[in-house]
Amino acid sequence: METLAIGDGGPGPWILFFPLIWAAVVIGAVTVLRRTAWRGRGGPWRPADARRPAGDSPLAVLGRRFASGEIDEDEYWRRLSVLEEHFGRIGTGGAA
Repeated sequence: METLAIGDGGPGPWILFFPLIWAAVVIGAVTVLRRTAWRGRGGPWRPADARRPAGDSPLAVLGRRFASGEIDEDEYWRRLSVLEEHFGRIGTGGAA
């Protein structure tokens, strides 16, 4: 501990705070990036066009697919029951 003494020409005890300062800088940078740049994009690893538009709920997608004839009525009700299992009871303002 003699090398950390201020009077002996050492760096002093404040040198022990440098790792804490760098950790705070890294955590702060990650927090800022997550709250600004990465929000709404799904992260830096997902292309921007791969995300679905805001407000496009799974129920709306299911209703649109049923309305366009992409899936039949049996498939619609089967998938709707799966959505209810995963997300709870779905309100009456749904699709189709």
